[in-house]
Amino acid sequence: MTDATLSPSLAASVTASFAARRRMAFAIPAVILAYLIYAAISFDLAGLAQRARFDNAAILLGDFWSHKTHVTRDNRTGTIEVAIEGEARGTYPAGMLPDWVSITEGVTSIDLGTGHFVTYDADGARFVIPGYGTLDIHPEGGKPVLTLPEAANGVVPDWISVSENKVSVTTDAGRFNYTRSKVETFRYEAGWELFFFTLDSPFYGKGWGELISLAATGDRIDPARSNLGYMASEFWTNKMWRHADVAWAIFETILMAFLGTMTAALVALPLGFLAARNFNPLGPFRFAVRRVFDFIRGVDGLIWTIILSRAFGPGPMTGAIAIALTDTGSFGKMFSEALENIDEKQVEGIKSTGANAAQRARFGVIPQITPILLSQVLYYLESNTRSATVIGAIVGGGIGLLLTQAIITQKDWEEVAYYMVLIVLMVMLMDSLSGWIRRKLIKGE
Repeated sequence: MTDATLSPSLAASVTASFAARRRMAFAIPAVILAYLIYAAISFDLAGLAQRARFDNAAILLGDFWSHKTHVTRDNRTGTIEVAIEGEARGTYPAGMLPDWVSITEGVTSIDLGTGHFVTYDADGARFVIPGYGTLDIHPEGGKPVLTLPEAANGVVPDWISVSENKVSVTTDAGRFNYTRSKVETFRYEAGWELFFFTLDSPFYGKGWGELISLAATGDRIDPARSNLGYMASEFWTNKMWRHADVAWAIFETILMAFLGTMTAALVALPLGFLAARNFNPLGPFRFAVRRVFDFIRGVDGLIWTIILSRAFGPGPMTGAIAIALTDTGSFGKMFSEALENIDEKQVEGIKSTGANAAQRARFGVIPQITPILLSQVLYYLESNTRSATVIGAIVGGGIGLLLTQAIITQKDWEEVAYYMVLIVLMVMLMDSLSGWIRRKLIKGE
């Protein structure tokens, strides 16, 4: 055996190579770390953390799964109004009050639970808070004046806000506001109140057992229809939750996605032949078609939506056109690439029978690319069902419009949660449906 040794030049080269690799191993993480530090400074992450209001986020999340009832007194007229979410459609009619509100000889008593108690009377309002004492608010010169309990020693806690014209109190049991014009108490309760029946419905306040009994064996409330049909009508025409409008909005959203996706597929298929190298020998024309696809794909769908809404006006059809325009570019590129990768032997076999160009495409090309076409179209249909929500918010149609309207009010967060749940269920449904269609048509299961 002989010992092999490296020449000095080769040894130096190997050593330099290892040193370069070692430097790169440290340089790449250092560059990434420097970029992250730059991003943190540029986006002011420290300031963002300081500005964060997690208490507001907690209130918002609470509004998703709960509702609040407003008990309001007009300080000018003395009129008391009790309304769910403060809406006219959720206002308790005369002679009807929740069991935690009572009005006796001009004195309104509100039991917020856990010992928290609010009273409205001619002298102003009082808020009894367990473990703290009683807050007394009365008007002086038209402005609310707050009197703290003696134990507070004149120190206003951070959960009480006092200004010249307003006193606000926030507790775990509820909130309280006193201004020149009115005094309001808000009680939070779990659940989506009035989701099934509104206050004016004969079925409001009845338990599931009573409702089943009425539907099955109870006397008819309305002689013209069955109790079950009456319940279905009351639910469907619910003025607070508008289930009929929501169902139609969901249908519009799915229709936007379906029309846009299918129109794009039908338009892109023949254009895909023009963009495929093995079907269009004219290089300049093929180049032009491909650049058209790039241009359509290069402009985001939301930009096309805004442009088309100015051109055609708002409406679901405008949203469908926007989806079709955007997807035509994507489908055209994918279809042309699929056509360029077909098995030419199958086409040659069809050609040997004397088939013309249309017959060769129909029997030799389409069967090869159909699984790819169907898979991509169904995938885009799923994606566009979700995208149609955002597009609907711009063009004024579908569930996206209702979602935007609920967000703008800054108070109907339980409706926002309702619409979000429906959107997720809609996407899940379309995913399951497209998967079933894919298995039936492509795999033959």
